[in-house]
Amino acid sequence: MNQETSGLLQMVKLIKNWLESQGIAGKWSVCLTNIIMVIFVILVSWILYIIVKRILIKSMEAFAARSKTKWDDILLKNKVFERLIRIVPALVVHAFAPAFGSYQVLIQRIAFCYIIFIILLALDKLLDTVNDIYSNFEVSKVRPIMGYLQVLKIIAYVIGSIVIIGILLNRSPWFLLGSIGAASAVLLLVFQNSILGFVAGIQLTSNNMVQLGDWIEMPKYGADGEVKEISLHTVKVQNWDKPIITIPSYALVSESFKNWKGMEEAGGRRIKRSICIDITSVKFCTEEMLERFEHIQYIKEYIEDKKKEIESYNEEKGIDSTNMVNGRHLTNIGTFRAYVENYIKNHPKIHKGMTRLVRQLEPTEKGIPIEIYVFVNDTVWANYEAVQADIFDHIMAVIPEFDLRIFQNPTGYDLKNIQMEYMHGDSAGKA
Repeated sequence: MNQETSGLLQMVKLIKNWLESQGIAGKWSVCLTNIIMVIFVILVSWILYIIVKRILIKSMEAFAARSKTKWDDILLKNKVFERLIRIVPALVVHAFAPAFGSYQVLIQRIAFCYIIFIILLALDKLLDTVNDIYSNFEVSKVRPIMGYLQVLKIIAYVIGSIVIIGILLNRSPWFLLGSIGAASAVLLLVFQNSILGFVAGIQLTSNNMVQLGDWIEMPKYGADGEVKEISLHTVKVQNWDKPIITIPSYALVSESFKNWKGMEEAGGRRIKRSICIDITSVKFCTEEMLERFEHIQYIKEYIEDKKKEIESYNEEKGIDSTNMVNGRHLTNIGTFRAYVENYIKNHPKIHKGMTRLVRQLEPTEKGIPIEIYVFVNDTVWANYEAVQADIFDHIMAVIPEFDLRIFQNPTGYDLKNIQMEYMHGDSAGKA
C-alpha cells in the first residue's frame, strides 16, 4: 500500500469516526462516508478542471497570439486541448478510487475507460487539425488526405472500443481480437447493412455532407426535398409534394446527390434562362431608333457614349458612313442586351455580390439565345420564382421596343392569319 492510498484510507477513517461520534453508526455511517467522499471528489475534480483549463487555454491563446504560424491557431479552433483537459476529472476519480473500498476496481475501470474515450475524441480533432493544416498547402488540392485520415479515425475508434470492452470485462484485448477474428465472417454477413450504415454515418458526419433540414436531390431514389431523419440504416427525405422517401445511408456516400445547402448559405439562388430572338429582326440602329432609345432611362448614357465612340472611330478611319455596312454602328440586339444588363444591375432582388451576366449564345434553328445568368438574393423557392417571373415578364414585354421579335414556332393563330391574308389577297385579285 503506497503513501497516497494510506492517506485516503486515513481520511475515510477520520470521517467515519466523526460520524460515529455524532451518534451515526453501522451502515448509515458507511453510507454517509461514501456520500461525503463522492461530494469531495466531485468538488476537487471540478476545481482542478477549471484551474487547468484556465491556465492551459490562456497559455495556448497567448502563445498563438505571439506565434506567426497557423497550426497553433487551428489547434485552438478545433478545441483539441479542451477535449484533453476533460481527462483531469477522470484522473482525480481514478486517484480517489481506493477511498471507496470494494468499489475501487470498478471505479478505476470506468475512469480508465473514460480516459481512453476522451483520448479518442481528442485524436479525432487532432486528425481534423492535421487535415486543416495540410489544406493550407497547394499540394492538398492535388493529393487530399481526408480519406486516409478517416481510415485512421475508424481504426482508432475500433482499437479504442476493443480496449474499453477488454477493461470492462477484465479480458485481454488480444483475446477479444482473436474472438472477433473467428466470428468476423458471420458478423459481416449478419450485420452487413449495419456496418455499411455505421461507416456511412461516420463519413457523412465527418465530411458534413448532409444534415437535418438540408434540401437534397437524388433522382435515382425519387428524392427531392428536406432531410427529416438520419438513422443508422436510412435517411428519410420529405419531398416538396409531401411524400416520404427512404434512402439507404450508404447510398449517400457511394452515389451522387445534390445538396442545396450551399445555395442557402451563400444567400443567392441562380437564374439561368435564355430568350431566343428571331434572327430576321436583327438590324442596325437608325437615327430615328437611336433618338427613341435615348429616352429610355437605363440606356440613355450608354447610347450617348456609344454614339461618341463610334463617330470618333469612323472619322478617324475615314469611313464613308452613308452605307451602314461601312464602319461601326449600333445594332438593336446589342442595345437590347445593354438595356437588360442595366435593368438587372438595378433590380433590387438581384444579388450584388454574385455573378451578373447577360450574354449572346451561339445561334440555333430557334434564333439567337440571349441568356440571363444572375443570382436572386432570396433563396425561398416561392419568392425566387416570383422574382424570376417578374424579370422575364418585363424583358419579354420590352423586346418589341427594340424592333426585335421573340422566336416562336407557328401556332394555329399564325396559320389562321396566313390563311386570312391569302384569302383576302385572292379576293382582291379576282376583283
